[in-house]
Amino acid sequence: MDKTHPPETFGVFKPVGHTVMAFRSAIDQQAAVNALLDQKFSDSALVRYSPEEMKAQVDAELENASAFAAFGYELDLIKKHRALAEDGCSFLIVHAPEDAQAESVASVARATKAVAAQHYGRFMIEEISGLASGNTPV
Repeated sequence: MDKTHPPETFGVFKPVGHTVMAFRSAIDQQAAVNALLDQKFSDSALVRYSPEEMKAQVDAELENASAFAAFGYELDLIKKHRALAEDGCSFLIVHAPEDAQAESVASVARATKAVAAQHYGRFMIEEISGLASGNTPV
């Protein structure tokens, strides 16, 4: 995924085959990166967003979103991503198109203090449940 041209549907972020995770700090984000690299994910499969980058991306998408974007969950979800970014959350997006990869990423999200995580499938967005205690999923 190239964050300068993020994948969209109806003008709204929808990275099919990817898992999006939010972390309260860059340290927690880096712990997830390290865990994923240990599990043999390539660095090229990982895209990092600072809070400022996520806010800018969401703002641009909200300006350009099609009316059709309101029919799905994507528009609500990017607004939640923006709120997390406003709270200082960093984001990690992982290319995980296979079920086994997606489950590995979900395990990392649960183990590394992700405050929110979703896996984007072709037809649905799956919330990753069972995040670390004290963290509230979106």
